[in-house]
Amino acid sequence: MQFFSMHKLLFAFIMVTLITQLTACVPVIVGGVAAGGAMAADRRTTGIYIEDEGIELKAERAIKAELGARIHVNITSFNRNVLITGEAIDEAAKAKAEAIVTKTANVKTVTNELQIDTPTTMSTWSNDAYLTSKLKTQFVTANKFPANYVKIVTENSNVYLMGIVTHAEAKMATEIASQSDGIKNVVKVFEYLD
Repeated sequence: MQFFSMHKLLFAFIMVTLITQLTACVPVIVGGVAAGGAMAADRRTTGIYIEDEGIELKAERAIKAELGARIHVNITSFNRNVLITGEAIDEAAKAKAEAIVTKTANVKTVTNELQIDTPTTMSTWSNDAYLTSKLKTQFVTANKFPANYVKIVTENSNVYLMGIVTHAEAKMATEIASQSDGIKNVVKVFEYLD
């Protein structure tokens, strides 16, 4: 009987030890599930999704190293098609940024939407974030296509729509965006399936 109680005690100790070690993994597991869910609702493969993240990081780092304060740039890669938004101090800085992105490994196409202007302010960034979130909500509530198929990038109230979509999905997304208040222009940067 004594052996049975010691065996139970040892088993309980091992289980408690394992459980306390697993709690540190919970954020990693939850984060992995969230990223996996985002990728599952996307038409890109997991490898391309990760490649897009790498392109964005490498291109932004290279532009900042080369141009510094001469540019405020945002790089968005979707299926290796890269959109450059933001503000450049002059045409030379705009062209240099495009050249840097074009030379980045695995980039298919580059759409350079940099404006020659002073950098936007924090209030403009806040308004852009609001417009992006409002438009994403409109896509979801309209329920005319899977909202995760379209990536929305907003820069100074100009909306850029990216994604791998059918022509019908692109048309619906563009119509919804065009009718949304506060948006200056809607620019399609889609890759079409059909």
